Amino acid sequence: MSSLFEIARGLDPARPVLIAGPTASGKSALALAIAETGGGVVVNADALQVYADWRVLSARPSAEEEARAPHALYGHVGRETTYSVGHWLREVAPLLDGPRPIVVGGTGLYFSALTEGLAEIPATPPGIRAQADAIALPDLVAGLDAETRGRIDLANRARVQRAWEVLRATGRGIAAWQADTPPPLLPLSRAQPIVLRPDPAWLNARIARRFDAMLQEGALDEARAALPHWQPAAPWARAIGAPELVAHLRGETDLATAREAAIIASRQYAKRQRSWFRSRMGEWRGLDPAEITAG
Repeated sequence: MSSLFEIARGLDPARPVLIAGPTASGKSALALAIAETGGGVVVNADALQVYADWRVLSARPSAEEEARAPHALYGHVGRETTYSVGHWLREVAPLLDGPRPIVVGGTGLYFSALTEGLAEIPATPPGIRAQADAIALPDLVAGLDAETRGRIDLANRARVQRAWEVLRATGRGIAAWQADTPPPLLPLSRAQPIVLRPDPAWLNARIARRFDAMLQEGALDEARAALPHWQPAAPWARAIGAPELVAHLRGETDLATAREAAIIASRQYAKRQRSWFRSRMGEWRGLDPAEITAG
């Protein structure tokens, strides 16, 4: 067993830290311990925690936690704002030249863009995006080029749709664009990368407990505030639990059913995250969060 602060004290305070892990695995607590122990800025690398609408449902650090150490790129994007990994990377760039960044989150694409580089792909025209929104996932997959199909998660609607849109807009597959990727902002060799690798049963229990805590902390109120603006296909609306709670507020299901559906969705998301981390983060230092104590 090691404590959060023992792990923090074992890190070089002069080098950036990267912390990846599935939802509910304890990433934010570790990042905060590192910032409090050796200094630095906790930098968000979660695609949903950028949105102002979701503090509770996206498990953003609390106001009290944010007061204990500097935090950046949390809750600063409005629901109507287009925001992509490219936007995030541009916002991260100046932070790499300041106090030690402690980049933490569960969005694997953000970490790969930071440490491997990001292809400069032109923005998708709104007409093509609207067309893609109306196409079923299997048909989007069928419309991809063979090289791209072999490289992306075909069960991830957002990734598949993005690849489909790129091919239609530019005439080149996203895999071909990625082959022209510029050098990374932060090569892995210059950072201290940590990935949390929890046992699935341990994590599943944590996910259920955390969603119950979210309900107690106001998740339903967040969903109620978002209800007048609800657009299921919008990126901000993909917060795990939000569609389920919106369905309850619309009278389509009871709260117990919505709770169970949200927990299942969160577990499925965590499974996809673990698969990404296994395939893409083999060089990262793996930690079992069940073996980490708070003290």
